[in-house]
Amino acid sequence: MYNFTFERPASLADASQRAKSGGQPLAGGQTLLAAMKQRLLAPDSLIDLAAIASLAGVSKEGNAIVIGAMTRHRDVEHNDLVRSAIPALAGLAGGIGDRQVRARGTLGGSVANTDPAACYPSAVLGLGATILTTDRKIAADDFFQGMYATALEPGELITAISFPIPQRAAYVKFRQPASRFAIVGVFLAQTASGVRVAITGASAGVFRHTGLEAALNQSFTPAAVDGVAIDASSLNTDLHGTAAYRAQLIRVLTRQAVQKALG
Repeated sequence: MYNFTFERPASLADASQRAKSGGQPLAGGQTLLAAMKQRLLAPDSLIDLAAIASLAGVSKEGNAIVIGAMTRHRDVEHNDLVRSAIPALAGLAGGIGDRQVRARGTLGGSVANTDPAACYPSAVLGLGATILTTDRKIAADDFFQGMYATALEPGELITAISFPIPQRAAYVKFRQPASRFAIVGVFLAQTASGVRVAITGASAGVFRHTGLEAALNQSFTPAAVDGVAIDASSLNTDLHGTAAYRAQLIRVLTRQAVQKALG
């Protein structure tokens, strides 16, 4: 490693001030510390958010489940409120990485990092969640802006994410066996305002598929997926699969997600 300062503020106000002064926030560290070891990032100051109690926990507010940014994947997976209200979200958390990753990684850290193959962004976008920050509220549709890019301003910290409780939802992913990231993942939610389908792992960032949403709004059945064209032109091709392969995975996994949502 190299020399840097390590700070652990006890209040959100202190952490926010330090972040706006140029410090690098540290949540679970699952991506940040690895990037530092490889010299891909070299912050002068790390701001550890672990001591700020208000950033962790789960509550029900109206028709939404609100999860603090520093809530660990493991705690989302096992939380009774999440498992009762949005079991698809609890199941998603339980499929991230391995036990060590789930014990350290955090919801806010994953969403702020927005890895193109991460699971949580698909749940945030698929459920139409609202990202709460130290400065404002950001709708999921406005938050994700491409590869590792979000609407967060420098120094702006995620404090919690509010997930509306859907009528039904499901998450299915075809995972890369070593990293357990999604080669393709599909989060599907049926809500009072319609069906939302969010895709992760297939492209440069998480995205909604309007064609699948339109078909499933007409008929929420696995068969409705078959007539939808999946354009492969903007999808990834790499050693794990071609764009055409990923397009077919989107179709197959969406069918599975509908079946899973229907029980």
